Amino acid sequence: MSAPQSIPELVRAAKDDAKIHLDRIAALATKQASPQTEEARGVAVGALEHIAVDLFTVFEARMQHHFKRGPFSRKLKAVLLEAGHTDLAARLHTCYLAVNVLKHAKGASYRELLAAQSPLLAAPDPDATETDTPASLIDVTTPGFLDTLTTTILEAYTFLDQR
Repeated sequence: MSAPQSIPELVRAAKDDAKIHLDRIAALATKQASPQTEEARGVAVGALEHIAVDLFTVFEARMQHHFKRGPFSRKLKAVLLEAGHTDLAARLHTCYLAVNVLKHAKGASYRELLAAQSPLLAAPDPDATETDTPASLIDVTTPGFLDTLTTTILEAYTFLDQR
């Protein structure tokens, strides 16, 4: 079986995969808490994080050719703003920041989301340290997170494809 090639196909496959894990998380929420259910939930959340990171990373890689070189997401945001697509530019930037936090943990992207009081950030743990895992920083189970990510990618893809 060959891997999906187009961005819309990749988005569709990611949504299908994510639904499996979101359904698993919902089913686990109805069960009595135990180390096994917490571990299963952690595995499902981890899978969702990988889906988000992989999808955004592949989107950037496949669409990079629209710009000579440099930071793809920043250049795309600038072009979107120039074209009057402010909502799409803002969503793209938020998705970019969230994926960066999932990839790199605390840093500039985390601080920017924190300053914006983004609902994507997991509830801050007062005992959290700089070495906390990215999983404890971004809540990929936030309602609408994956829908926003996939919709944003598809809209940005369409914009670039028609440019």
